[in-house]
Amino acid sequence: MIGLVIVDDHPVVRDGLRGMFTGDSRFEVLGEAGDGREALAVTGSVDPDVVLMDLRMPGMDGVTAIKALVSRGSRARVLVLTTYDTDADVLPAIKAGATGYLLKDASRDELFRAVEAAHRGESVLSPAVAGRLMGSLRSPAQEPLSQRELEVLGLIARGNSNKEAASRLFISEATVKTHLLHAYAKLGVRDRAAAVAVAFERGLL
Repeated sequence: MIGLVIVDDHPVVRDGLRGMFTGDSRFEVLGEAGDGREALAVTGSVDPDVVLMDLRMPGMDGVTAIKALVSRGSRARVLVLTTYDTDADVLPAIKAGATGYLLKDASRDELFRAVEAAHRGESVLSPAVAGRLMGSLRSPAQEPLSQRELEVLGLIARGNSNKEAASRLFISEATVKTHLLHAYAKLGVRDRAAAVAVAFERGLL
């Protein structure tokens, strides 16, 4: 049997996953956790084969928990199971040491196969996530936005005009426009609405 720990901040999700795996003789649910910190404690206590890890949780998030498990030398394989497939979620999780990345719209059979594959040490990626990884490998590295550019963009996203953003940041309106133009170039967009949308999509705001 493959021993599992389920990590998700929503009790209803944990209940559903526990019921799903408990009904199959190939798996045994050894424990559950509602955030990353609890996941570390439970994993250290029950020594599972596979950890099903959500990413966005209050307290310690999933990526931080994955890094901690790796640094502690845990033998458990981590299979990310989440709703999010943005670059800002996928890449850090894989780099942190996740064996696989699956979305919550996966079927029961897909999830079972993914857990078995992760247990064998095989990488498991949902098609959408695999596509994102391939895209990030093929595209040139994107120049990051500066802290000031992020501050300006954040104010614009909250509905401030250039003049209002300038006043809040104690800089000139011309400087705000310059920061926005630099942000547009780095994000590959032409206007403020697109810049805000892309920044949210990438998890920058």
